[in-house]
Amino acid sequence: MNARLFAALFFSVCGADAADPGWWPQFRGPNASGVGDGQTPEKWDVATGAQVLWKREIPGLALASPVIWGAHLFTTTAVSGKEDSELKIGLYGDIKSVTSEDNLKHDWTVFCLDRLTGAVVWEKIVVSAVPASRRHPKSSHANCTPATDGSSLVGIFNETLACLDAQTGAVRWRVEIGPLRGGYYKAPDDTWGYASSPIIRDGRVIVQCDVEKQSWIAAFDIKDGKELWRTQRGNKPSWATPSSYTHDGTVRIVANGYERLAAYDLASGREVWHMQGGGDIPVPAPVVAGELITLTNAHGRLAPVFAIGTDAAGDLGAADGGEKNKFLRWSLPRRGNYMQTPLIHSGRLYLCSDGGIASCQDAATGEEKWLERLGNGSTGFTASPVAAGGLVYWTAENGRVVVVRAGDKFERVAENDLGEPAMASPAIADGVLYFRTRHRVIAIK
Repeated sequence: MNARLFAALFFSVCGADAADPGWWPQFRGPNASGVGDGQTPEKWDVATGAQVLWKREIPGLALASPVIWGAHLFTTTAVSGKEDSELKIGLYGDIKSVTSEDNLKHDWTVFCLDRLTGAVVWEKIVVSAVPASRRHPKSSHANCTPATDGSSLVGIFNETLACLDAQTGAVRWRVEIGPLRGGYYKAPDDTWGYASSPIIRDGRVIVQCDVEKQSWIAAFDIKDGKELWRTQRGNKPSWATPSSYTHDGTVRIVANGYERLAAYDLASGREVWHMQGGGDIPVPAPVVAGELITLTNAHGRLAPVFAIGTDAAGDLGAADGGEKNKFLRWSLPRRGNYMQTPLIHSGRLYLCSDGGIASCQDAATGEEKWLERLGNGSTGFTASPVAAGGLVYWTAENGRVVVVRAGDKFERVAENDLGEPAMASPAIADGVLYFRTRHRVIAIK
């Protein structure tokens, strides 16, 4: 048996607070890094089956990413019974909500698949209800990627935070955490759906909830769902997933935002530092590499990238200048991402705009190495990039995956077609790429 697979199964059976043996346990993998292991493929052909390990049809509509632990892959979906729910890809500025689903009951469902074959191990309907709010046409009612520690699987379904047994699908507990209304704060009647994914750290489930009113971040005990602390955020809506880091032996949670980018003490929820953001409806998760935290957003007046030291404390100031401080190591005012979580790999920071303008910077200094267009200028890019085996993968909304050699010079290696739209960030395990497309999960070996 593969050593990593054995380790994961051992931790899962023991149910202990063991270290992650290197799977893909949450949105964008370990601590949202986006970096996987193994030698991943450069080229494949879904139409002919070349390099395709398996394909599995998944009902409903979901933009959540798959997560992996041991022999299992988990993916979520929202099934309305409607034959083909609206999903509008491309570059456009329509802020209106989808109204055709206002009275349709949805089944929020988790599928557990065999990671090596795609066979369904179990499936579980967690919540059945009419959606609590409307969604954007480039969104779904299952945006939130679940998280797992091998024993438990936690996810957000409609307005319910739920924990399932990862081996059987049995629901261990549920906590109602709504309302979860989010949209452009200048047009509050047009809601876009909730998308922040939960994370697990040291036996605690962390949920960031930046919504129309009473934004907050909170920690719940993974054993029983008990709320351990809740800290008010004072933010307008965002769709960002939190990350974690350790400084001087203390674990902290860092959260993107508009009025407030901030870090919190994991044990107490006390705010450690904060600063004003730039883009006014942020989506990307913070990425931690070494002693730097990289945050970005890009909607409205600014499109900044910030590199903040893990030793940060107190008020770090405003995004658009003012006095610099020792904790803000460097910043770029106009290179930020609106939708994608950036990638840090081998000391390089990779960024990409919605329109496919990608760049590579020195992660320590912000110095630009290259700037290139990935698509044809009309192609949208929403999924976050991932990397493994010296390759970086950018997935366009139309299902075209651009493969670039990691490095200080731009080298386009290949472009592969998944055969249908893809907006979820892929997962990686043992050199296999797992893509969640419009109707299926596809494993590329």
